[in-house]
Formats: sequence, structure tokens, C-alpha cells
Amino acid sequence: MAKTSTAAEILKRSLDRFLARDMKGWSELCDEKVLVEFPFAPDGSPRRLEGRRAIYEYLRGYPGLIDIKSIPSVRIYSTDDPNVAIADWSVTGRVISNGNPYNMSYATFVTIKDGRIAHYREYWNPQAFQVALGAKSF
Repeated sequence: MAKTSTAAEILKRSLDRFLARDMKGWSELCDEKVLVEFPFAPDGSPRRLEGRRAIYEYLRGYPGLIDIKSIPSVRIYSTDDPNVAIADWSVTGRVISNGNPYNMSYATFVTIKDGRIAHYREYWNPQAFQVALGAKSF
């Protein structure tokens, strides 16, 4: 019998695919009915996406917007529930359109169901994101 991947293993795989700019592969880690939440997303950006197709449509242009060079820090925490994992991670890169540095820290929570991401919630700094994209400082 094949070993089932834990939430921590799937979360790590999602970060690997993100760094590889494989947005299709990232979305394929998700359940067909995945719920993705970005509670701190800036105005005009989605805070909630439902379904694998919606998250792929959201992510597919990301490599053309921001060139992620590395994930210099990542800590993935397993929880008492093998279907839930948390990651504290950061990226470095640059915004393609203006050359601004892109350095961001994230806190990500995933819940898996039947070996796929069923719920993905990510927290990050929307002000730093907007400044990197060229908005005036807040």
C-alpha cells in the first residue's frame, strides 16, 4: 500500500513548485473544490478563490509579474492533525516591470483531504507588495 503524503509534505511540494514557477503543477496539488484565502490581500485583489481552475487562473501570470529568485527561509510545522500544516517562509526576487526588489514573508496554513490541498490560507504584507509594484509608500 502506498504511503499517503502528509500536509507538511504537500506544503513543501507546493513551495518547490512555486519556486520552479510551475503554477500549473502548483494548482494540480489542489483539490478540485479547493478554497484559497488571502485575508490581507490589498483592495482590488481577490481575498477568496474557490476551485482549482480559479487558483490556476489567478497564479498563472505570477511568473511574468514577479521573478522569485529564492526561498531563503522556510519552516514547516506539522500539527497534531496530520491533515494540517503551517509554513513560515520568505522569498526574494524582483518585480519584472520595474526592477524593484521583492522580499516578502508569508505565513501559510494548509489543510489536505484525500492527498490534495483542500484549504489554503496565506498571510502577507499587502503594503510591501504594493510598494514593490510601484505604489507610493504608505
